[in-house]
Amino acid sequence: MTDSLARTPLYDWHAARHARMVDFAGWSMPVQYSSIVEEHHATRNAVGVFDISHMGRLRFDGEGVARFLDRLLTRRVVGIDRGLIRYSLVTNEAGGILDDVLVYHLADAGGNPFHLLVVNASNRAKIVAWIERHLSDTDGVTCHDQTGETAMIAVQGPHALKALQPLVDVELAGMQYFSGQVAQIAGQAGIVSRTGYTGEDGCELIVADEVALDVVERLFVAGESLGIRPVGLGARDTLRLEAAMPLYGHELSEAIDPFRAGLGFAVQFKDRDFIGAAALKEIRSRPNQPQRIGLEMLGKRVPREHYPVLANGEAVGEITSGTFSPTLERPIAMAYVQPSAAQVGTELTVDIRGRAESARVVALPFYQRESK
Repeated sequence: MTDSLARTPLYDWHAARHARMVDFAGWSMPVQYSSIVEEHHATRNAVGVFDISHMGRLRFDGEGVARFLDRLLTRRVVGIDRGLIRYSLVTNEAGGILDDVLVYHLADAGGNPFHLLVVNASNRAKIVAWIERHLSDTDGVTCHDQTGETAMIAVQGPHALKALQPLVDVELAGMQYFSGQVAQIAGQAGIVSRTGYTGEDGCELIVADEVALDVVERLFVAGESLGIRPVGLGARDTLRLEAAMPLYGHELSEAIDPFRAGLGFAVQFKDRDFIGAAALKEIRSRPNQPQRIGLEMLGKRVPREHYPVLANGEAVGEITSGTFSPTLERPIAMAYVQPSAAQVGTELTVDIRGRAESARVVALPFYQRESK
């Protein structure tokens, strides 16, 4: 671990709990505290708390914000009701994915509207530069990178809302999915959203960096009887993979377009234009594009990124993410394969270090929580 890595406001809290820290996108981040499997099960069955302060948080103000973001994002921003959040993509002129993001439309305590863009840590500098490249004086828009002065905390699991509710002044159960609002969190101004990256119910919090420690400590007191646990990046990856959520650098990249990734729902063409729209209209009509699929391994060996996927001994694609699923108790993976190999139930093999291991195409997601 080098001294040059950025530290979140909760770094000392992680260290005090003997977290194993790793370099993730230039940040010193906890990969695990106890074991990945234990932390995974804690999130699926109780409450898991994640430090996600490495994610980029960009605030936009000004009358032209919605129109400006509408030109940058594949999903409509103009007309989003206040309090709603949308998953969207930033694409380049060729339709390649620069990042997948969440865009918030909120109002501060004084009733002043603003938008917030949450971006991946590994892409923050790239996206900030992209925004600056396309922002002009005529937009009447300002962009402020709040990443270094705030913290972001995810509270996920079937008991997440119950653990968090004593700390906030809004009724969490009444918030719809993909909504958010400015709220008091442990007596401090912040943002609470009904979002997450685990496949479980829960919320994500944004607070000032100087109050992050107090918020987390109060949260663990409130959730002690509910089985609350700190969770690192290791279990965050197994959780998101079970939920078939794409990860930038694996399922998403500038070489991959939204339709190939199965994210066509996040591309809206009607009555609007955005960077990459022309290319994406042409890409949408292309036949025989590789498709993102789920694979369930029939043996015990775990496939990893870039391992070849074979049909009748011929390469038809490759793995993008693979892990042992603690919930399903078997190895799973996502991959891009040719359409001829993408149908659910298709028997394939994965070349794992020179040995063909049997696999079957299954529907995504691998895991879906029961709706209540």
